[in-house]
Amino acid sequence: MNPLIWTLLITSMSTRTIIAMISHHWLLAWLGLELNTLSILPIIMKTHHPRATEAATKYFITQTTAAALILFATTINAWQTGCWSITSPPTQQTATIMTLALMLKLGVAPMHLWYPEILQEVTMNVALTITTWQKIAPITLLTLLHNHLSTTLLALAGLISALVGGFTGLNQTQTRKIMAFSSIAHMGWLMMTLPTNPHLTTLTLINYMMMTIATFTALNITTMKTITDTNTAWSSSPTLLTLTMLSLMSLGGLPPLTGFMPKLLILNELIMKNLTPLGASLALASLPSLFFYIRLAYFTMLTNPPNNTNAKYNWRFKPLPQYTTTTPMTLTLLLLPMTPLLYLTT
Repeated sequence: MNPLIWTLLITSMSTRTIIAMISHHWLLAWLGLELNTLSILPIIMKTHHPRATEAATKYFITQTTAAALILFATTINAWQTGCWSITSPPTQQTATIMTLALMLKLGVAPMHLWYPEILQEVTMNVALTITTWQKIAPITLLTLLHNHLSTTLLALAGLISALVGGFTGLNQTQTRKIMAFSSIAHMGWLMMTLPTNPHLTTLTLINYMMMTIATFTALNITTMKTITDTNTAWSSSPTLLTLTMLSLMSLGGLPPLTGFMPKLLILNELIMKNLTPLGASLALASLPSLFFYIRLAYFTMLTNPPNNTNAKYNWRFKPLPQYTTTTPMTLTLLLLPMTPLLYLTT
């Protein structure tokens, strides 16, 4: 792709996400979400592959359906209340429709079926963009609406997402699908924080994006597209692969890694709100996610092939070392001691 066009698309996608984040008028927020969707479609189709075209079509249909629901709900709300402001109290029906539409944009269960399929059909870098940057604007709108959202709906969606993301990821062999179901499970944890503590939502989102960037970058460098690719990746860089497995453990929330921080704070918040059964259910729902991360580490560390393996060495196609993982990997593994500082400053 022409560098000028590539720069234009990236700038456009970034700017329109920021427009959706800073807007206080529902029409402007809707316009930012729609233009953001249109900006990423050429990036998805850049590989000129039928699967990329299929992914772009699925993504377009899903996102425009959610945007149409948002426009419908905001129009009804303006008709009933005479106000287009995002921060003004909406009616209960329109708030529910807006919440469901934004959950559809985020891929929160039970509206998650489009999410793993699209991530499987795009490149690693595009999958990283969809799992991180594309979630910022919808979560910002949900945070602005947090005083008017249904606590029951968010708690139910969060618990279902944690369960679906954990149990459905158990039988996956593709690393991008594993990361997709991991993202669904993390969105479940994030939904839990919205009605109780919006500041914790921000910290959870930052942690999730940081861990996902580190993991996707490492998977991209070692070209690990399936679980079996982890066997041959060890010969490329044992240090990088060990750090990749640790970052996966951090995604699962295993102490003493950074990923344990948001889960500890969310469980503490739920217990302080006298929601101990919900917190216990959420903690148990995260165990399947941790299991398939540990399974990845098992395949990597304990089933290394002999030197004369007949498998294709994917790492040979990327012989030059890359240093883009240094900062996100360090933050993904070592931020837990700074929990009090991060919790007070977000």
